[in-house]
Amino acid sequence: MISLTDTQKIGMGLTGFGVFFLFFGMILFFDKALLAIGNVLFVAGLAFVIGLERTFRFFFQKHKMKATGFFLGGVFVVLIGWPLIGMIFEIYGFFLLFRGFFPVVIGFIRRVPVLGSLLNLPGIRSFE
Repeated sequence: MISLTDTQKIGMGLTGFGVFFLFFGMILFFDKALLAIGNVLFVAGLAFVIGLERTFRFFFQKHKMKATGFFLGGVFVVLIGWPLIGMIFEIYGFFLLFRGFFPVVIGFIRRVPVLGSLLNLPGIRSFE
């Protein structure tokens, strides 16, 4: 089992609340207040989980500058009041930033009992 420090536990909570607010904001027709709160909580939670220095190094690597620009630009656009356009930028930047993690996540989900059997179906397995 993975042991987490108290700071990392707080970060996991902040990240979870951030994802919840982002999801809830999209469900409620891109409510800009909920999306803004979700963005701030998600980025703050990420900084708490992996640390400020590692967060800065992750976002500002040379080969990830385009992705960081789209993600943080989307956060800014949501904060100034254009939630739909901002979320499109954010989602594109998120996929560019975290595309290296998706195979690891899919491999982990394949080991979860119910979800793993769904991902191993012939039609879905080919999208790997």
